[in-house]
Formats: sequence, structure tokens, C-alpha cells
Amino acid sequence: MEIEHKGGLVSAHTIDRDSWKQVGLLLVTGYSCGYILSFSNLMLAPLGWTWGIISLILVALFAAYSSWLLAGFHFINGQRFIRFRDLMGSLFGKEMFYLTWVSQILILLITNMGFILLGGKALKEINAEFGGSSIRLQYFIIITGVSYFLFSIFVPTISSMGKWLIISSVLTFTYIAILLAVVIKDGLNSDRVKDYEIRGNNTSKMFDALCAISAIVACNSAGIIPEIQSDTGLSEYLPENITGPTWAKVLINAVVFTQSIISQHAFVAPVHEALDTKFLILDKGIHSRANIFRLLCLRALLFTLNTLVAASIPFMGDFVNLLGSFLLIPLTFVFPSMIFIKVRREAAKIEKIWHWAIIVLFSVLTVVTTIAAVRLIVNNISEYHLFADT
Repeated sequence: MEIEHKGGLVSAHTIDRDSWKQVGLLLVTGYSCGYILSFSNLMLAPLGWTWGIISLILVALFAAYSSWLLAGFHFINGQRFIRFRDLMGSLFGKEMFYLTWVSQILILLITNMGFILLGGKALKEINAEFGGSSIRLQYFIIITGVSYFLFSIFVPTISSMGKWLIISSVLTFTYIAILLAVVIKDGLNSDRVKDYEIRGNNTSKMFDALCAISAIVACNSAGIIPEIQSDTGLSEYLPENITGPTWAKVLINAVVFTQSIISQHAFVAPVHEALDTKFLILDKGIHSRANIFRLLCLRALLFTLNTLVAASIPFMGDFVNLLGSFLLIPLTFVFPSMIFIKVRREAAKIEKIWHWAIIVLFSVLTVVTTIAAVRLIVNNISEYHLFADT
């Protein structure tokens, strides 16, 4: 490990060493996992084909724009920022520093819990395909947590992911190709009557649509768990719904599990960086004798807690929906426009109006999607059971 002091920055992890190609590959395929890429059923079902596709496109465009906008503030007045919280704290004070940091920590930790749950479900599906004994989901969740822990030891930082991102890309496109082939085959061979009507009364449709929009926002942002449930009877994990040859279902779930090991590391890396910078000896190598025990303890503590929560609360999707609505929308859409208005004081009036409109629009969206998420929890509270074998 090298201590990075560039521009006054101190981090236990590498700064300013990787090419833009590796960063781009991380953003495109590192953050894409089995949940996100099969999540459209929970987005389209409550919205319908027309509004579902329109919403997917609009949110994707806004998310890309917000990411581009935030990336433009990598440097401000010659000062470099490698952490969102530092940027917000520098511009808006300590209160925004802590608000941003707490929001990110909550989102990233629950993201990791969701990945552990995803990996456990994929392994359970593989076991079911081979006609194995009915092993509880919690055992597969433990196996997943251990796998993530081992990966975090051998690949401790985002920068060290390198070739793993190429593997992630291959796995991602393999998953897409096989899943599309199986889904198309199911659709062509199915004799079921296709009914795309949106169910429920007007109130139910409205709240379900808001939950779907929240899910779309979450899946177009790099900081939320890919395990959000809308108030529908559909599974949040698409491979559970498909038929087809055993080899295809086993391969799909194996790819999902393997790729999730890589993808989850990209999400939880900021937490690792904060802990490593705080507790490791910075002038020693990250795998040195002086640091290896500390590294093992930090990673073990993190993944033990996350695995325990994922195993005990496999219905956490509803609560993640709440946190995603309340925290992720401001982080993704509101804060970048706040930064623009603060930094670009000389900007044209029309630009300022545009960013104020974004702030108002997504603040309102934060409120209404949060209300929808609370309603979902209230409606489903009777179905919650600790350590449920779902």
C-alpha cells in the first residue's frame, strides 16, 4: 500500500493511477448485476409498456446527465475531490458533509446486504435445479458472505480489480445472451393468454407506479441495493420465473452469483477505503505483516454483520425502497444541481432556472416516493418474518 498525499489527499487506497478505460468499464459492467439487469419486470408491471419504457429512458437520461454534471466538479478552484462527502462539506459546511456521508454509508451497506441476498438466492436456485435437499436460504447466504469476504482480501481496492472487470463484462453479456434466449423461447412457446393490464384501483396503481419509478431511479444510480420490491406478485429475481433446460437455468444463476462477487466489491469499496484509511498503518503495504491482521478483522466484521442482517431480514427490499427514495434521489439528482448553482455563480440565468427546476422536481419525487415506500411497508408488515426461507 502506498500513502496517497496528492493535493493534500490521504487514502489507504490508490488515487490517480487507473486509466479512464478501466473507470468506464467499472461504471458500465461493474455496477451491472443480475438483479439490475433482470429488474425490468418490477418496473414495467406497475407502469405498463408505454409509460414504463418512457420512464426508463427519461430516468436513464437524467441519471447520465447528473453523473456527467458531478464528474465535472472533480476539480474546483484547483482542489481535487475524491469523495462526494468532502465535496459537499467544502461547499456547504459540516452538516452537509455528515448528511452526505451517512446517506452514502447506509446505501452502500444495504447495497452489500442486497448482493449477499442475491448471491444466496442464485445458489439456492442452482441447488433446486439439481434436485438437492431443501436447504434453507440462510445457508446459501452464509456461503455468499464468505465468498465476498475472501474476494475483498485478495482484491482489496477498486484499482486492484483490473482484469476482474473484464471477467465481469464477459459474465454480464453471457447472462444477457442466455437470459434473452430463454425468455424469448418461453414467450414463443407459451400458450398463455398475455394480459398486460395494470391491476388494482386508481390509488393502488398510483402508489405502485411511484414505487416502480423509485426502482428505476435506484437501478440507474451507483449507490443503492439492487433488491427493491414493488407491490406486485412478481418475483424481484427474474430467473425464478423462467422455464427452459436445466443447464440454462444453472448457468444463468452461476453467472449471476459469480458476477455479483465482482459487482458488489465496486459498491462496498468506499466503505473499505474509509475503514482502511482509518485503521491500517498507512506507511506499510496493505497485505504486509503489520496490516494483514487488521485487514482480516475489518473485512470479517463488515461481512459478518451484513451477512447476519441479510440472513435475518430477507424481506429487506421494502425498507431499502424507503431508504432509496429518501436518500438516493437527493444524492443522485438534487445534490449535483446544488453544487452547480453554488460553484457556477456566473452561469446564465436559464441554466440556473434549469437546475432549480431539477432540485424542485426531484425533491417532490423524493417526498412522494418515500410516502409510497412507507405505504408498502404498512401493507406488507403482516408478511414479515425473521429468518424467512424465501
